[in-house]
Amino acid sequence: MSGDEVTRAASPEREQLLVSLRPVAFGIAYRMLGSVAEAEDVVQEALLRVHRSLEAGEQLASPRAFTATVTTRLAMDELRSARVRRERYVGDWLPEPLLTDGSAAAQDPARQAETADSLSMALLVLLESLSPEQRAVLLLHDVFGYGYDEVATIVGKGEANVRQLAVRARRHVEERRPRFTATAEKQTELASRFFAAARTGDLAGLESLLAHDVELVGDGGGKAPSLARSQRGRSRVAHTLTNWLRALRRLPDVEIRLAEVNGDPGAMFLVEGRLLAVWALDVVDGQVAGVRAVVNPDKLVHLGPVGDAYALVRRLGGERPGD
Repeated sequence: MSGDEVTRAASPEREQLLVSLRPVAFGIAYRMLGSVAEAEDVVQEALLRVHRSLEAGEQLASPRAFTATVTTRLAMDELRSARVRRERYVGDWLPEPLLTDGSAAAQDPARQAETADSLSMALLVLLESLSPEQRAVLLLHDVFGYGYDEVATIVGKGEANVRQLAVRARRHVEERRPRFTATAEKQTELASRFFAAARTGDLAGLESLLAHDVELVGDGGGKAPSLARSQRGRSRVAHTLTNWLRALRRLPDVEIRLAEVNGDPGAMFLVEGRLLAVWALDVVDGQVAGVRAVVNPDKLVHLGPVGDAYALVRRLGGERPGD
């Protein structure tokens, strides 16, 4: 029985409880795994275990804490398994994007992972470099506000050990995080200018918005045309983006729909009503410091109908992004 089936089969009171716990579980699982599909699997199993515990007559002092514990441990197990798959992943790996702007397409997953805070792709990519234990400790303490004693119980380690894991994880993340960020209003304004320049092919305008060491990362997973490796540098990235968008504009019914992606400004690229890519921008100190483009169709299906990128390339006569 799946987690959703359990929820529907439970008593009204139990169903209400399980529904209320779903955002907690998804918020933890998605940040741990960076995958909507993997997170949903973990959430269903976690809610199933909560249901079974209650059915068995267990008195849960805090169903929320119990759910966090079960979800974290399941996510850590899944992460260890996922790491083997990600080592074989074709090209750069990026998290599956979440729309967090309150639009219809953004509804759920689990109330936008409970909060858009700490969901940025930049942070989730940094978390990939941490061990499962470090990631769990950092998220539970710094993001979800659990005390070190509670985190120790959840991850099954001593409190002193947990504190050490948190210090190391925090240092690793802070060393690589941007020092300056823009306000939400400035991010939105900059993103509007960025995508306006992208729509018109304004190379000079686009280049003027990019940081000198801007990074462009594309994730096709071997299932859609993408960059072979990430690119750096204002001129190189600007030329790559304008070349790709110039080719895209040759197709009929192209739409660039502005969206908030993982709490950051971004856009959805649709061709003939089907999603082709989702971009998220890292805005630092008034400039675009990073562009993260997810084109792997497996990572977009939760957002709606997905287009066939390779078929579109054939219609363009073989011209690929970055050519």
